[in-house]
Amino acid sequence: MRQLLTGARIFTGETILEGRSLLVEDGRILDIVAPGRTPPDIGRTVALEAGDLLAPGFLDIQVNGGGGVLFNEQPTPEATLAIAAAHRRFGTTGLLPTIITDTPDCHRSAAEAAVKAVAQPGSGVLGIHFEGPFISPQRVGAHDPRFVRAPDEGDLDFIGGLPARMPGGRVLLTLAPECVEDGALSRLMAAGVILSVGHTTASAERVVEAFDLGVRGVTHLYNAMPGIANRQPGPAGAALGDGRPWCGLIADGHHVHPLMMRAALAARPRGRMMLVTDAMPPTGTDADRFELNGRTIYRRDGRLVLADGTLAGADLDMATAVRNAGTLIGLPLEESLRMASLYPAEFLNMAGERGRVAPGWRADLVLLRPDLTVRGTWVEGQWRGA
Repeated sequence: MRQLLTGARIFTGETILEGRSLLVEDGRILDIVAPGRTPPDIGRTVALEAGDLLAPGFLDIQVNGGGGVLFNEQPTPEATLAIAAAHRRFGTTGLLPTIITDTPDCHRSAAEAAVKAVAQPGSGVLGIHFEGPFISPQRVGAHDPRFVRAPDEGDLDFIGGLPARMPGGRVLLTLAPECVEDGALSRLMAAGVILSVGHTTASAERVVEAFDLGVRGVTHLYNAMPGIANRQPGPAGAALGDGRPWCGLIADGHHVHPLMMRAALAARPRGRMMLVTDAMPPTGTDADRFELNGRTIYRRDGRLVLADGTLAGADLDMATAVRNAGTLIGLPLEESLRMASLYPAEFLNMAGERGRVAPGWRADLVLLRPDLTVRGTWVEGQWRGA
């Protein structure tokens, strides 16, 4: 049914428009309607609250869980849908369920789950993110070191075969470039896998070599990698000094100091920083703990930690990350919204479909109150509430 959404401001991906309406049909945006113009054949008019803001739905490339569900513990299609539903309440209309370092069987089950979920219209599941297991044993963070390893031929065949099995979906792999040979990197990228540097002790020179090969991203910048030093800039220094990769940023105020977030934004070209949540099962619940590979993770004062205080994912949703980008970093609202929608769409090669409000683009939208809390979402033009 054709719908005319009217009364709210509209953020197009570039600017905020006043007094316009949005015409939607069959999951696509037909037109941004100017004041005083009434399009023909309106099936339904939806009056929105004045002062609210319609914006492109948020995209999150790193989501471990939500709604009480942890993907590593439940690598099933039902789990991916439950995680997507939990994050939709916070404005996320598309995400990559993220499986961290685990057994080969767990990774294969997660991949099968993602293949099925991507094929389901309106699921909000965009593919899968493998965060490991090809990472540095020295930078495991909360990952279980028992399962860290180098890729073998079977791994390359398995992961490299997934993009062809997931039409329209995306396969993202976080790895430590010092632990994977150039030939394997090139082989995965040639198969359509998007690669990102993370959980690494690589030198800046090795990271730049990976960028030269075509590695596109840096996973949760600053975290699970050495700090920046004047003679050893390391992975984070390479990310700040090289304009090519997209970098994910956990803007919860715990993973990265606000000054370091501002430094990253000042150093990076516009469009190359993305907000990510690294969210875990407590998102959307009142839970104060959960289990990860047999270890208890505690929810304490906005942090998720192991008993020894090691951070284990984030107690964060994307709407909060957008607000924090303003309050902690000082970004304009428009740039904060782009970091949650347009820039991750560009990183995933989904520009032209997602991240903007424009004719022909997908009608995946978030409706924000003036305080930037979420009133509800549309996925493929269907209202999902909050």
